Amino acid sequence: QAQLVEPGGGLVQAGGSLRLSCAPSGRISGINVMGWFRQAPGKQRDLVAKISSGGTATYAESVKGRFTISRDGSKNIVYLQMDSLKLEDTAVYYCNMETIWSRSYWGQGTQVTVSS
Repeated sequence: QAQLVEPGGGLVQAGGSLRLSCAPSGRISGINVMGWFRQAPGKQRDLVAKISSGGTATYAESVKGRFTISRDGSKNIVYLQMDSLKLEDTAVYYCNMETIWSRSYWGQGTQVTVSS
């Protein structure tokens, strides 16, 4: 069964930038919406951003103007460009892909740590 692989996490200073990417390890057909979620210790897993097959992006209010989601549909890759990072952005970030048949695939999570 295909899994989503998420390189790109790491440690960055506040105000810095980081780019996450995610792609399936195998073939997944019918991908519709792609998105990124994050979960900080003791908190719920929340939507950060999502992008439709047509390229329409939606962002959580906390990241608007700082994060940009994009996708390469031909390669089933989703990216999250994170700029002006804040301490509160520290979390495990998970990518998600949902097919047109409403089946969801998840990445294993990648740690993003923002330091002062």
